[in-house]
Amino acid sequence: MSLDAEPELHPDAGGTRRVLLLHGIWNARAWLAPLASRLRRSGFQPEVFGYSSVFGGPEAAIPALIERLRRSPPVHLVGHSLGGLVALEALRHAPSLPEPRLVCLGSPLCGSDAARALVRRGWPAPWLGRSANLLQRGCEPWTGPTEIGMVAGNVPRGLGRLFARFDGDSDGTVAVAETRLEGLRDHCLVASSHSGLVFSQQAADQAAHFLRHGRFVHA
Repeated sequence: MSLDAEPELHPDAGGTRRVLLLHGIWNARAWLAPLASRLRRSGFQPEVFGYSSVFGGPEAAIPALIERLRRSPPVHLVGHSLGGLVALEALRHAPSLPEPRLVCLGSPLCGSDAARALVRRGWPAPWLGRSANLLQRGCEPWTGPTEIGMVAGNVPRGLGRLFARFDGDSDGTVAVAETRLEGLRDHCLVASSHSGLVFSQQAADQAAHFLRHGRFVHA
């Protein structure tokens, strides 16, 4: 899609302002409070989906998310880091879900080299737990109806630098190249570290714009 073209609204969007937020690994629901507040000021109605990222992992989170989505009208999704992978895998496992749009914030959809480095060092249990496999392998190219947007950071400050060496831009934990999954509707960069994406006004503004229009604001 041309960045200058007027995007077509998703047929299931229906003007919904409901947004379900998913946190990343090692985080809790409260971690997303700043992002939820910014989206609320933009006119959305955010809720947070909490899950056990280390001890439960995707095997428990994905079916729980699918059940949550099946019990409600269509809702947009925003997932930070691992939360974006969990959301995308839920949509892949349940292709009939009518969720209009998903925004991923720094999610390593192509697999995380930092996660692979941790596994090579023999440290997956305390650090990654049951999320280790999904973080290493990432997601398959997206072909479903939900429109997917990625907001990636390019300020290289994060724990990932202690375990992995990134070629090209990164947010310090995830390489920008790891966020460029085939099938994304749009992709943008913001000046932020990995954890900072949750607190970034620019990232929140871009997420809100994608949820409304199916594309980001590009210079």
